[in-house]
Order: sequence, then structure tokens, then C-alpha cells
Amino acid sequence: MRVLVTGAAGFIGFHVSRHLLARGNTVLGIDSLNDYYDIALKQARLAELGKLGGRFAFKQVDFSNHVALEAALDGEDFDRIVHLGAQAGVRYSIENPRAYLQANLAGHLNMIEIGRNRRVEHLVYASSSSVYGGNDALPFRVEDRVDHPLSLYAATKKADELMSETYAHLYRIPQTGLRFFTVYGPWGRPDMAMWLFTKAIFDGQPIKVFGEGRMRRDFTYIDDIVAGVVACLDNPPADDGVVKAGGSISPHRIYNIGNNRSEDLGEMIALIEQACGRPAERRMLPMQPGDVRDTFADIGAIQRDLGYEPRTSIVDGVPLFVNWYREYHGLATRSW
Repeated sequence: MRVLVTGAAGFIGFHVSRHLLARGNTVLGIDSLNDYYDIALKQARLAELGKLGGRFAFKQVDFSNHVALEAALDGEDFDRIVHLGAQAGVRYSIENPRAYLQANLAGHLNMIEIGRNRRVEHLVYASSSSVYGGNDALPFRVEDRVDHPLSLYAATKKADELMSETYAHLYRIPQTGLRFFTVYGPWGRPDMAMWLFTKAIFDGQPIKVFGEGRMRRDFTYIDDIVAGVVACLDNPPADDGVVKAGGSISPHRIYNIGNNRSEDLGEMIALIEQACGRPAERRMLPMQPGDVRDTFADIGAIQRDLGYEPRTSIVDGVPLFVNWYREYHGLATRSW
């Protein structure tokens, strides 16, 4: 099986590509390599993928530009698509909203058009737990209404789900949308809290704790995310008229992928402190615009349909991230 992976130089795209290659698939990765965060990190991920043999090919292209995308994919064959590329980040969507319009709306349309024209067997795409917005009922279920996004990022991800539903209805393209919950782990993103906290502690700087520290997150280790993505990729939804997870009667389903636990932000910080070997100076700040105070994934649908079970708690996962961070930046095992 040859799989097209968008965002292959990104955090989740890199790990999914590596897993697919390790099990014998062929991967065509695309990524624009934009400068939202350090391009050197993205290039380092690509270098790691390049070490895994000749079954990985990469093309730098902006998938939100349909002319460039179609030119880059001309003559390329692939059976399935894992669409993980996007403009990420809740807070950045307030500063630069047009980047989200282009990457997440035009880009998603371009990818499902590719899926339609190529008659792919399955298109798996990244949504986000952010779509739950101001919902108060926990845990978040795929059956819940998601009509009140708190950020433009969340609104674009909800729009992606709606576009995919339309294409599944009109063209019967099998699709699976995945609402990821606070993904972390080695090779993670520098704009995420776990990276920011770890960097600040090693640099001897205070950490910014938003929401006065009274926030909870369903932290999901990257290996558990990959397991869910691949399980979905291998099992396209049937076009049988039966109601799918998320409510569609077309070959389109929506799943939460989380750890099925809501952890206190303070507990995550304490685990980082322990792994770093130094306490953090905490600067308590109010909630940021667009942020959600609590997240908690109900994963019953993907458990029922695909047998998905997360395996990594933050007690185990946080030290794995910190140890990778230390190694990646060449830091001593214990500096204090």
C-alpha cells in the first residue's frame, strides 16, 4: 500500500509516516515547510524518515495551492491519504486568521478533491478537540453538538468535517475525521505547553501558566495517536447506509482520539519538573482568548469499532518527552 501523508514534516505526520514505513508501506510525504515554527526541526524529522530506506519520498509543496499541488502529484500513485497538514494553534489563529482560511479550508478542500479525482480507498484527516468549544458536558462525545467554537482554528476544523461529510455524500469517498486531544511526545511542536515549559525550566526562566493553573487536559501520547490513526486507515468506513460514529449515514465517521483521562495542568508541570530535575518558577496568568478550560475525550466510539486502547499515561509519557528534548538539544543528564 502506498500512502500520501500531508504534513509529513510535522509532529504527527512524521510519526505516522515512520510507523507506516516500519511496517512495510510506501509513503509519499508532502509539506510546505512553512516557518510557523523552527524549520530546522521539520528538516530533522525528514532526515530521520530518510534513514528508513527508499520507500519514503518527499515533495515540498503547499497543498492549499491547488495548481502547485496537482503539479506535484502528477504521475504519482497512492491508494490512501492521511491528511495531517494544517495551520495549527489556537492562539495564532487570533493573530493571523487568514493563514487558517488558506491552509485549513482551501487546503482541506484541495485534498478531498484529490481524493475524489484519484478515487482513493480512504482519506483519514485531522480534526481537533477544539471543535467542542464551549461545551460544558464532560467527557466530550462525538455525538455532542459542536456549534459554538471559541477560536477560528476550531471553526476551520469544524468546517473541514462538514466539507468531508458533503463529499462523502456526493461522491461516496470513504473518510474518517479524527479529533485529537492535546498530543505530546518526542519530536513535538515548540509552540505546545509541554515544550514551552520544558524549555523555560532548562533555561532558568519562569513558565507562563494560563487559566491561573486551573485547567485540565486529556494529554495523549504520540504513540497512542499513531495507533489510532493507523487503525482507522486500515479500516475504511463502509458505504452501507448504517449510521456511523458522528451521525453520518454516508461513508464518513468522526472519532475522538484521546487518553480517556482529564489531567490537572499542575500534575503535568510537576512531572516535567521531576524529569528536568529542577522546580519551575510559575507565573500565573488569566485564560487566553480562544482557550478551553477543560478537555476530556470519550473514546467509546473508536473503542467499539476498532478496539482502540491508549496505553501511555502522562506519568510514563512526560519523562519520555523530556529525555528526548534533553538529547535533541544536547543537554546534560543533570545540570543541577
